[in-house]
Amino acid sequence: MSITINIEHAKKAYGKNVVIEDLSAQIKPGEFFTLLGPSGCGKTTLLRMIAGFNTIEGGTIAFDDKVINNLPPHKRNIGMVFQNYAVFPHMSTRENIAFGLKERKVKDPELTNRVDEVLEKVQIRELADRMPSNMSGGQQQRIALARAMVINPDVLLFDEPLSNLDAKLRVEMRSVIRHIQQQAGITTIYVTHDQEEALAISDRIAVMHKGEIQQIDEPVKIYRKPRNLFVATFMGQTNILDVDVNGQDISISGTDVNYHFERIRKDHQITKGKLVVRPNDFTFEDAGIEGVVTERIFFGTITTYTVKTNIGDLVVTRDVNEHMKSIGETVHLAIPVEVVNVFDADGKNMSIMEDAG
Repeated sequence: MSITINIEHAKKAYGKNVVIEDLSAQIKPGEFFTLLGPSGCGKTTLLRMIAGFNTIEGGTIAFDDKVINNLPPHKRNIGMVFQNYAVFPHMSTRENIAFGLKERKVKDPELTNRVDEVLEKVQIRELADRMPSNMSGGQQQRIALARAMVINPDVLLFDEPLSNLDAKLRVEMRSVIRHIQQQAGITTIYVTHDQEEALAISDRIAVMHKGEIQQIDEPVKIYRKPRNLFVATFMGQTNILDVDVNGQDISISGTDVNYHFERIRKDHQITKGKLVVRPNDFTFEDAGIEGVVTERIFFGTITTYTVKTNIGDLVVTRDVNEHMKSIGETVHLAIPVEVVNVFDADGKNMSIMEDAG
């Protein structure tokens, strides 16, 4: 049965260096929950606190209603997959997977049956008797996943598990991990700094920055409705435009382009802000921000343009099936107001009504 993880006012410090000051979150039963953020934001520190590898200096972490602050790692019934696989080089695949079961005094025939079952589940039955030195990184990571799952953990923890794999293998393995997790229904926490990876596999994402959670939401909301400017700029490439704000009317500073945003509360007092536009949100139209195409890069399914304007260089991404623009061509960029976000001077999203200033 899947469990809930409750984190309330957690604090982590190394001497006087406070890494996490006051962090709270709830991970739902069976959820694939991703901690996403740049290096040094505290995501791995938090994961290790949940695993029991790091102490907790304040607050509580609970599995369902059981506080686990002082419970040693081996009594938390967690399965953990590390960045470096941590596969025992002197053991075969079968022996690696069986290790945790033997530590728990599981005997045959149950031991063999459980190992065979997980070998099938992660699709490495043909590697059962092979040594890790004769395997690819992706195959070793499958062993690590199988070893974590065979003990029937209450919680699965992943610490940047795909960062050592090449791009094609990362895409393949993230699909494997997601599929197996969905089948098993195990409450899962996944740490990564890769935005695309997080968006592809998560039920919900917690974006972290400087030891604080900036936003917890479903992937599409994190991407389309970021609660602050940090989340907006961290989640993929963005163009940031200075704007003048008059009620619900937004004008892009340095241009004669104006938009009306009905999502912004009318009575706010903001006069200056930032408009965040993702490259694929721009469209080429007959009117809008005028500029000249200075660079064009073909990526197979998309074409990326750099457009030089009097408010700076803007990055525009369009589908390759659209008519291609030429280097030196004058273009006009329009912005669909329903897909972009406006932020106030404090970095809060003015397009989210409850956050409007």
